[in-house]
Amino acid sequence: MKKLLLLMACCLMMLSMQSFAQEDAAANDQMKAWMEYMTPGETHQMLAKSNGTWKTKLTMWMMPGAEPVENEGMSTNEMILGGRYQKSTFKGNFMDMPMEGMNLLAYDNASKEFYATWVDNMGTGMMMSKGKYNEETNMVEMEGTYVDPMTGKEEPFRQTMQVVDDNNHVMEMFMNYEGKEFKTMHIDFTRK
Repeated sequence: MKKLLLLMACCLMMLSMQSFAQEDAAANDQMKAWMEYMTPGETHQMLAKSNGTWKTKLTMWMMPGAEPVENEGMSTNEMILGGRYQKSTFKGNFMDMPMEGMNLLAYDNASKEFYATWVDNMGTGMMMSKGKYNEETNMVEMEGTYVDPMTGKEEPFRQTMQVVDDNNHVMEMFMNYEGKEFKTMHIDFTRK
């Protein structure tokens, strides 16, 4: 009987040790996944290359066929929170009024997508978008929504961001007008 009890005790110990080993392996896998998620990578380093001050030339169309409105301004990019996000601040004029804005751009290591949030002093809402890098067009292509202040309804928009070279970038935004997409904004960024 003692031998049977001893054998059962040994089996229970072995099962417990195996269970602990599996739990340790699962905990290690979880820790590895979180470390990969939280560690800035090559894409974050690519974003950091655009840190600094940029001169902007903004061309905007209020509706299809309208005369464009042109303005110049300055944009400053900096990586924040340990190189995980890029914060961009903009200052310029729009329709003879001072304009300030801020964009927060993220690249999520888990989803492999870019996320952006834009706010400015021309409203009280946020424009939020997400998207991926398109290797064929050499652009980040994002889609998002905003609330149209005239209708109070959420509307879609699309934007593209392209690095032409280390000193020139282009951003374009497209919105819908009467059910059809049109280009509403084109911004040339030139490194200062």
